[in-house]
Amino acid sequence: MIFKVFYQENFSQVPVRENTKTIYIEGENEADVRKKLADRHYNIEFVTPITGDHLLYEQQKENFKVENV
Repeated sequence: MIFKVFYQENFSQVPVRENTKTIYIEGENEADVRKKLADRHYNIEFVTPITGDHLLYEQQKENFKVENV
């Protein structure tokens, strides 16, 4: 399953919406995705699975790329 992860790059700073970035990760569940990203020290705000029409919509964006972790 593919998950969209909303995060801040700097774990020690207070999250600011304008600095929120997203990446797409393949994983079994949310916990699996968080475990895969643990070594990056991201301040993860939200992890959401994307499937069906939502996945098709996201795939049409030019910045859609599923990262291998």
